[in-house]
Amino acid sequence: MPLLKRTPFKLLEPPNGVEPQELVFQVRFTKEIFRDYQEYLKRINLYRQRVWTCKVTAKTNLTFEEALVSEQQATEKVQQFPEELIGPVLRIVQYSMLPLRELVNSIRETLLDQLVEGVELSGRKDGCVHPCKIIKVLDEQQGKPRYEVAWLDEDHKIDGTAILGAEDLIKKKLPFTGSVLKSFIRESTYHNVPWVIHSNLAFKYGISTDPPEGLKSKISFLNGCVVSNTKRKKNEEPEKEKHRKRSRVAGEKSEDVADKECNEMKKELIKYPIDDLLVQPSADDPVFTDRPSPSRDFSVPMDCVGDLLMVWDFCSSFGRLLHLSPFSLEHFDKAICHKDSNLTLIMEIHAALLLVLIKDEGDYYAAIQKKKRKSKITLITWIEYLCDFLEMINVPELSECIATIKRGHYGLLDAHIKLSILCELVNQVLATNLIKVKLEEYINQQRALAASKRGEALEDGRKKREAKERLKAESEANGVLPNCTSDSVGNNSHETTKVGHNLDNGNVAVDISSQQNHSLENGDSKQEGSELRKMTKKLMEEMEKNKEERKEYLQREFEKRIIRTNPLGKDRDYNRYWFFRRDGRVFVESSDFKQWGYYSSKGELDALMGSLNPKGERERALKRQLEKSYERICSELQKRTKDTDRKIAMEDTVVRRSSRVRAPPRDNPALAFVKYSNKWKDDQSP
Repeated sequence: MPLLKRTPFKLLEPPNGVEPQELVFQVRFTKEIFRDYQEYLKRINLYRQRVWTCKVTAKTNLTFEEALVSEQQATEKVQQFPEELIGPVLRIVQYSMLPLRELVNSIRETLLDQLVEGVELSGRKDGCVHPCKIIKVLDEQQGKPRYEVAWLDEDHKIDGTAILGAEDLIKKKLPFTGSVLKSFIRESTYHNVPWVIHSNLAFKYGISTDPPEGLKSKISFLNGCVVSNTKRKKNEEPEKEKHRKRSRVAGEKSEDVADKECNEMKKELIKYPIDDLLVQPSADDPVFTDRPSPSRDFSVPMDCVGDLLMVWDFCSSFGRLLHLSPFSLEHFDKAICHKDSNLTLIMEIHAALLLVLIKDEGDYYAAIQKKKRKSKITLITWIEYLCDFLEMINVPELSECIATIKRGHYGLLDAHIKLSILCELVNQVLATNLIKVKLEEYINQQRALAASKRGEALEDGRKKREAKERLKAESEANGVLPNCTSDSVGNNSHETTKVGHNLDNGNVAVDISSQQNHSLENGDSKQEGSELRKMTKKLMEEMEKNKEERKEYLQREFEKRIIRTNPLGKDRDYNRYWFFRRDGRVFVESSDFKQWGYYSSKGELDALMGSLNPKGERERALKRQLEKSYERICSELQKRTKDTDRKIAMEDTVVRRSSRVRAPPRDNPALAFVKYSNKWKDDQSP
């Protein structure tokens, strides 16, 4: 257990009477349970302070969790301590009065000078050196120690014995480091100076627990453990005196001051952001708006929305590679639920994905080759290719639908079956070399764009600094040296020509030198300084404008090469928020992945952002991401709102038409997905 300021620290016992359904606060790494939130926060903030010490390694300035990890790692090393040396080391440690460093040095010298039973080393036999192991330490003969050793073969098995003197044995380096030995001593003892080992270790290795005669007057035993006499006197201080001191200190403070200090202490203890579920309302909170309820008017069942978004996002992201022109999420949603078996949009999606599998010449290509099918997929034959794919993957749930599809009733399948088939197709396509090469290309392009962005930022910063330094130098020269010489004019002219530069995406070229020389020749230094400042300011404004344009351009190019769509973040209840730039709405996914909704207006987005509490870790990160993408999301939402208003107006026009002039079904905006045409299909090669 870590030490608090080098003193033992005891964990709290679980509170009494905790019901199974009761909501409590638990510390993750100590499993301590709290009913009171403030007490929990106090303990958490104590554990986060760097006042803890690793008991095994004595490392200081750690948090409680860091100290726990340090103890665990050190304990693992200590457990690898050689078994044959544990007994001799513990005998040296028991009741030693040496400081830790001197004790470690003493143990190392002793082990190097004296060999003990069980130690493996090398010995001389028949003029050669062989590995051996000491099995017994014999009595000295003529003042020289003797040892009975067992010779070891290649498999580390005993191959004969012999009696050798110390001069015939070759000692090895100790199989542990000084730091491991220190950790072992700390782990094996409960008292230092004198060092006292744990009673179970003393009993196991037959080490006496009775203190030497010289130490009996300096130590005492309390509950079977050694304590110093000075510490015992402190522990025996009367309880009445303690209560008297506490009451005296408490009486010196007024109640107002005590309450004020208590409130300040609570404020200092809570360091935001913290986990969102631990955030409690406080007086200094801003006014949060009510979080709007997301819309849930999807055509597919709610548990299929995730698959719907995944398939649509993949087809939209890799449309050029698939030769599949874009289509909206609403059209895809309605097409999945449509009962027509030969819907153009559904056919084109399947055909595009199946063609990629054919071009990859993998298992699917071999399967259709056996059936001697052509590589061209049409509105009539796409069902056959789809059935071949389902037979190849052999998924039981999907295989049951093959007969229905072959009879031409694909449109009668449930929405989750249709989306499951498309998900399997997408997963197979993702494993093809064609997609892998494209992903690698996107990654390299992203890296190049990021490097270009960094380089341009550094270059812009350098040019800004040069412009500011030049302006400052010219201002000082005009104020201090009103009559400039021709040489200084030439130098200024030479420096100011550096202001002229060329920027990508909007060439900016400014040459101040000619006007500066003209003004200097006329001797009007004040007017020249004013004009120079104006020109420099104008130049910096143009640089800033072009910088923003260039930044937006790089961001657009980067988004075109997005490999995967990541969530914007999570709220306090772990609901995830998504933004798909090709759709424009902000989608909400519940923490259990079963519910979906979306926000489709700027007002709903503002209300969502106003409901997020920045004191929580998740909602702070989500709010920052929404603020970062606010302009882009608002632009897409407003564009979507205009398109929706236009579609509603068209639908109203259709409804108001006379029944005698009824519009064909395909002219109804609600059935626009039926008129889908793949405009990029002509680029395909059969």
